[in-house]
Amino acid sequence: MLALELQRLYVITSNVPPHRPQPFASAFHRFAMTSMAVSGRRDWRASDLELRTPAPSYTSITLGKFHEREYAPCELFFVIGADAFADVGTWKDYPSILGAAHFAVVSRPGFPVDFLPRRLPLLADRMVHPPMDAVSQIDPSIILIAADTRDVSSSAIRLLCAQGQRLDGLVPAAVQEHIEQHGLYSSMTPGRRAADAGAASQAGRLHGQD
Repeated sequence: MLALELQRLYVITSNVPPHRPQPFASAFHRFAMTSMAVSGRRDWRASDLELRTPAPSYTSITLGKFHEREYAPCELFFVIGADAFADVGTWKDYPSILGAAHFAVVSRPGFPVDFLPRRLPLLADRMVHPPMDAVSQIDPSIILIAADTRDVSSSAIRLLCAQGQRLDGLVPAAVQEHIEQHGLYSSMTPGRRAADAGAASQAGRLHGQD
């Protein structure tokens, strides 16, 4: 947030990711963990927006929901890891989706942002580095943010749980307690799909919405 001077950051729980296997935990548990992870972080919010939209969860549809709330594309910054953005060419509504928001692409271990102009040469002229002035923010850009990020992933977390190992220091303490209390990921057998009846409404109640 500091690099982009953002006013608020929404952390969105995906319903059914189109490029990944079925989630192992229900929508309710995943939204609960998201809420715990952002608790205490000023101006960070857990959002169940995608849980209220029929699966699968496409970024273009999610950004469209923000447009419906009268956010202009130049006001939105979609934060994503460099490893995930490298496959943007396979996304629904590509390349028009790149005009729906700024894409703030952050380095991930093994995926520095500097490799993206070579990986995505057709998009290289849209790539910029912060800080950005007011003029450069008028049209949506691909913002490359070189940052030191921890080598932690959801797949690694699930594997450690399946092996019976503790997650000390890898996730917030409240999230670790929730995972252990409910035995999440211990069998690596997918539980209820995120689209199960009632899951979205439960998540909404947890978020203080009806």
